[in-house]
Amino acid sequence: METRDTIRVDARAQRRLYVLQHLDAGRITTDEAARILGLSVRQVRRLLATFRSEGLAGLVHGNAGRTPGHRTPDDLRERLVELARTTYAGVNRAHLAELLAEREGLEIAERTLRRILDEAGLAPVRRRRPPRHRSRRDRMAREGLLLQVDGSRHDWLESRGPVLTLVGGIDDATSRVTGGTFRMAEDAAGYFTMLAQTARRYGLAGAMYSDRHRIFLVESDRPPTLAEQLSGKRSLTQVGRVLDELDIRWIGARSPQAKGRIERLWGTFQDRLVTELRLAGAETLEQANDVLAGYLPRHNRRFSVPADDPDPAWRPMPEGVTPEAAFCFHYPRRVANDATISWPGGPLALPRRSDGRSWAGRSVILQERLDGSLWVSHEQAVYTVRPAPPDPGQLRARHLSGQADGRPDLDLGLLDDQEPDAAGRPDRRPPSAGHPWRRSYSPRNR
Repeated sequence: METRDTIRVDARAQRRLYVLQHLDAGRITTDEAARILGLSVRQVRRLLATFRSEGLAGLVHGNAGRTPGHRTPDDLRERLVELARTTYAGVNRAHLAELLAEREGLEIAERTLRRILDEAGLAPVRRRRPPRHRSRRDRMAREGLLLQVDGSRHDWLESRGPVLTLVGGIDDATSRVTGGTFRMAEDAAGYFTMLAQTARRYGLAGAMYSDRHRIFLVESDRPPTLAEQLSGKRSLTQVGRVLDELDIRWIGARSPQAKGRIERLWGTFQDRLVTELRLAGAETLEQANDVLAGYLPRHNRRFSVPADDPDPAWRPMPEGVTPEAAFCFHYPRRVANDATISWPGGPLALPRRSDGRSWAGRSVILQERLDGSLWVSHEQAVYTVRPAPPDPGQLRARHLSGQADGRPDLDLGLLDDQEPDAAGRPDRRPPSAGHPWRRSYSPRNR
């Protein structure tokens, strides 16, 4: 511990010493010294009196160089540094403070933790770039007016498993993550899952903001087909069809910066969520989704903000429509005469209609839902389907032999007026020239 015999003079004390020496020598007045130091005349007179009585020591604060009474104990400092280097290596300072409180029971302020790790020589994980000038769009006033969605392909499992893609959505007004799922690639099923989670928890958004991926838009650079010109509408993807049916407006961004809210979300996830996955030891897609489900509520409590207008704008699902039936794949099919529809895995059989009428020739929609089940919708009704029985083909007579059990041969292929040939087959002689089969069909021959 340092004593008053050892004095550390900072820049402010050196500046005051220089000005007070000139004031004491009469080179400047008290008013000039006060103006130079930014102090009042009364304070300058007090400093001058202290300088004359105590010298340079009077210009330094009495606690300078002393150990604070509330300083973090050395053993706790060593433990924090050790945890930051081993168990929580690569975790940013703010997230580390939260994890230490949740998992280790160590309540320590983020600023204190930053100072301790900086003094120990641990470099920060993320360095902040100086902000650049950008005109920022104001948030939506109400929750549920706009949902920003995107997919982020990243090594979420840090080589412990496959490289995954996280599909997620964030509310523009509150920064609340409404849903998310890990997929092997950015696909329509991932967006269906995320939108179904959002619909169950909150409702339907007024609009959806995304990039111009082929999942949302069918070949925007090609000219419209004749059918599209006649109908006045472009062909829709599976996701585009769902948005159109549920009256969710789609907005395509022209640059990543345009949907900056979800882009910044990926930066946070690639820092915090990667740490959560590592601490949980997740190695598979299923384990990653389990960790994500437990992390999202804590993330929303930490980062969501209240909307300017407290009245939410989420809309309920249409009457009689469930999220399972809305967010799935639809395939138009025509029913065959035997009440079956085609499917890559084999024909599917339809159950009896509720009105008892035939299915033959009807146009139906085959629904492939996210759980793998298959349903058929027709005229506001939904039916389950099952694999159709195999085609029996054309039944033919069989040659059965009874020699094995001592009974005489029985040939069911012979008729009473047919004689077998040398090989035992029926005599199939061609019809004569005057046989009716030989004559061409004509109404006169009837």
